[in-house]
Amino acid sequence: MEEMPKTYNPQEAEPQLIQKWVDAGCYRRSKGVGDCTVVIPPPNVTGILHMGHAMDDSIQDTFIRYNRMRGRSTRWILGTDHAGIATQTKVDKKLKSEGKSRLEMGREKFLDACWDWTHEYGGTIVSQIKRMGCSIDFDDEKFTMSPEFSRAVRKVFCDWYHDGLIYRGKRIVNWCPVCGTAISDDEAEYHDEKGHLWFLRYPLTEPVDGIEYITVATTRPETMLGDTGVAVSPEDPEKAKLVGKTVMLPIVNREIPIFSDWHVDKNFGTGFVKVTPAHDPNDFAMGQTHNLEQINILDEHAHIVDGYGEFSGMDRDEAREAIVKWFDEHGLLDHIEDLEHSVMHCYRCDTALEPWLSEQWFVAVDKLKGPATKVVQDGEVKFYPERWTQTYLTWMDNLKDWCISRQLWWGHRIPVFYCEDCGWEDALMEDTDVCPKCGGHHVHQDPDVLDTWFSSQLWTFATQGWPDHPEEMEGHHPTKVLVTARDIIALWVARMIMSSLYFTHEVPFHDVYIYATILAKDGSRMSKSKGNGVDPMALMDKYGADAMRYNLLTLITTNQDVKFDANLDKKTRELIDSPRTEQARSFVTKIWNASRFVQMNLDGYTPGAPKAETAEDAWMLSRLARAVEAATRQLEGYEFGDYARDLQSFFWGEVCDWYIELCKGRLLHGTPEERLQVQRNLVYVLDVSMRLLHPVMPFVTESVWDALPASGLDDHSAQFLMTAAWPEPADLAAFVNDKAEHDFDLAKRVVSAVRSTRARYRLSPKAELDVAVRSSAEDAAVLEAQRGFICSVGRVDQLALGHEQQKPEGSVTVADGTLEIFVALGGLVDLAAEAKRLRKELEKAEKDLNSVSRTLSNEGFVAKAAPAVIEKKRAQQAELTTTIEQLKGQIVDLA
Repeated sequence: MEEMPKTYNPQEAEPQLIQKWVDAGCYRRSKGVGDCTVVIPPPNVTGILHMGHAMDDSIQDTFIRYNRMRGRSTRWILGTDHAGIATQTKVDKKLKSEGKSRLEMGREKFLDACWDWTHEYGGTIVSQIKRMGCSIDFDDEKFTMSPEFSRAVRKVFCDWYHDGLIYRGKRIVNWCPVCGTAISDDEAEYHDEKGHLWFLRYPLTEPVDGIEYITVATTRPETMLGDTGVAVSPEDPEKAKLVGKTVMLPIVNREIPIFSDWHVDKNFGTGFVKVTPAHDPNDFAMGQTHNLEQINILDEHAHIVDGYGEFSGMDRDEAREAIVKWFDEHGLLDHIEDLEHSVMHCYRCDTALEPWLSEQWFVAVDKLKGPATKVVQDGEVKFYPERWTQTYLTWMDNLKDWCISRQLWWGHRIPVFYCEDCGWEDALMEDTDVCPKCGGHHVHQDPDVLDTWFSSQLWTFATQGWPDHPEEMEGHHPTKVLVTARDIIALWVARMIMSSLYFTHEVPFHDVYIYATILAKDGSRMSKSKGNGVDPMALMDKYGADAMRYNLLTLITTNQDVKFDANLDKKTRELIDSPRTEQARSFVTKIWNASRFVQMNLDGYTPGAPKAETAEDAWMLSRLARAVEAATRQLEGYEFGDYARDLQSFFWGEVCDWYIELCKGRLLHGTPEERLQVQRNLVYVLDVSMRLLHPVMPFVTESVWDALPASGLDDHSAQFLMTAAWPEPADLAAFVNDKAEHDFDLAKRVVSAVRSTRARYRLSPKAELDVAVRSSAEDAAVLEAQRGFICSVGRVDQLALGHEQQKPEGSVTVADGTLEIFVALGGLVDLAAEAKRLRKELEKAEKDLNSVSRTLSNEGFVAKAAPAVIEKKRAQQAELTTTIEQLKGQIVDLA
């Protein structure tokens, strides 16, 4: 057997293992009993790996590897999204840098440029996902613009069109004047901004009881050019006498009515609300109810259209300034108030969106939302954590018709054709240039493309052969689980459920796992603009993929947000370090070193079953059985954080720190029979542990497992650990031994107390100490039976046991549950001097804590200081508080 290298180099080992796995076909779909098919949320074809992807993909790969080892039919489907607006924006910028224009090139040549971009940059994120060790089927990559997928998209549109679920209409949409397209409500980002509330006077056409004008309050004075009414609340009796009257709209001299409507809040502004049906969704609804004219005063670039004199051609900001100035000059500007309000912005270019009346295509959701709500209410689709269920249901309750058309060129073009000769219109599966009704040749296709989410909603079934080869879906649909972010529960999850139920009569997945959003160290959202994003590739280059993956899983708790502790260079924004990932790398090193020690002590080894020859054997095998049961239960229940944290606690804290250490005596000094059995036990424990850890840390565990001989678990016939069997809880159940765990745990607690005392008072590890333990008679009997073990491992000279034990003079007390452990320090430590030193440390710590607490209680500091500075102060406060408690305890021990 070749000896394991002294050090483990992840940067060298990981790429080599990836290639071995791929070459051996380990990533392809596996056959088995029970299905675990998972679709990767398709990243943008032009994207690069970010921390959200890294978290998502680590979770998915952990689950896939576990199910593959469990012997299930496993398939992980890879694919990328064409990302209409994102890709078009990137290609537009590239062309601009080359002095070219999309409009000058024309649609066909621009689409060629988009495909060139896709072919050049589309594989970047896929290669990065591969570098993470994700065991996804790279030989069967899907793309939302492939011919097969495009056919599925076209069928969905045509079927819904002919079933009356897709219609075209003039509605208010969120319009981006820079991208030149509609943006859905769910894609809009809200930014809090400081603005104003302008109070404008509108003259009444005829005075009413001496009132000559009314005053409206608005955050958008420029849209007053399109006002076609003024609304008041029906609950505002003071204004009832003005309902039915009219005002003369300034500047444009348009006579418009005053009416009452339930949309109006009588306490907002003056209680008079200007109504602009073409530029506000609520105003649009009021306009429909009261038959108001819809006047669009802005073009697609948010400039005032012709017909408004000096204001025509101005952009919306210029128009706002000019109109306010006009009102002021004509004595119609009542006053201005400061206002902080939330403004919608384009999620791609960050431009403020414009509510704009425009003709668009919509999906009517009334027939779709009911079934999609019911399957969640009935538990056919379950959310993890469960709290996201209500988020989904609330969104479905308030669901409005979905605007699916986008004024772009890159994407799935809407398959609706029009005849200019006879007015024929239809949605077709195949293109045509001849009208089937009149035979005319003046036929054209709708110029718009579909919203990116329209195509990605089909992801679970269009990637599996639908509609032309539905047999491919058999046994793989519904998929097992969708792992995704909370941001797209509405954008994607809900729409996948609606479309899948409609076209396959099945839910798309049984479970939805929503992972936590990863925030920067200071608690802010990671973003390119802030320069606070952490590059997963940099983490892997520095620490290895195992360490990054493992750290990400340990961050998972019941919280919906987690902070990632990475320090970035202030100028370059490059990674300096990540302490938690550093700790994860230490765990990788611990796994390697512990396994290497065992492997180096296997001379004369022959395979055989594990056996409990000693108390520590019985304890270890019982703890191993419980670790198998816990890891299996946790992965079945999507408890990824608990799984990762508990396994580290088990392997490092119990296997390495205790069992391997306790086995050294038999390895070095035992009889041949004792040595062989302890070798078998160690190999078995390592084998099972590597299988448990493999899903989250595939590389180091594969490397260790490959260097191990066959254990008592099986004959080691699998070529790779990733294709070996998962240890079944039932197979280890016979090892569970409550008494062995209880008894050994008592002895461990005594030994730990002696060790911690040695460390606290800086005593030599070789110094033997006298110890007394006060406990119940039952516990004393258990400890008596393990006297030899305690004295040997704990380096204890005299051990006194019993429920009547008193604290010996010159000893310190360590309380541990049901045990009071007295460790005699005698002449080894000057207790008085030690107490004096500790009191000085306590005094300094309390002084430092008071200083930090005063700073944090200063409202001026908290308001002005950077979040990272405040976070550092709070961490310092918590650390000092803990230190003070520890020092007080040590001083009490010395009394």
